Amino acid sequence: TQEIGIRMALGARPATVLRMMIHQGVLLSIAGVIIGCVGAFLLSRVAQGLLFQVNSADPLAFTSSAVALIAVAALACYIPARRAAKIDPMRALRAE
Repeated sequence: TQEIGIRMALGARPATVLRMMIHQGVLLSIAGVIIGCVGAFLLSRVAQGLLFQVNSADPLAFTSSAVALIAVAALACYIPARRAAKIDPMRALRAE
């Protein structure tokens, strides 16, 4: 809250703060999805017996799950970022 208040008190526009917060959250989620896809691809041989009519390295399954996770992460970042971008800078600086 204080970081957002300082940025806005120094002249950052709410749209800039919103974009920055979403960008940081989505970058972290992309890194997590990449690490998870690599781990899933390496362990796909173990799980091949559990999958029904799906290749263990099915690109559609990997791509659709990655896109879904990134979309959910972007939405999860957007909602609090929008609320934080609307806060009054002086009120944010007085918090804590």
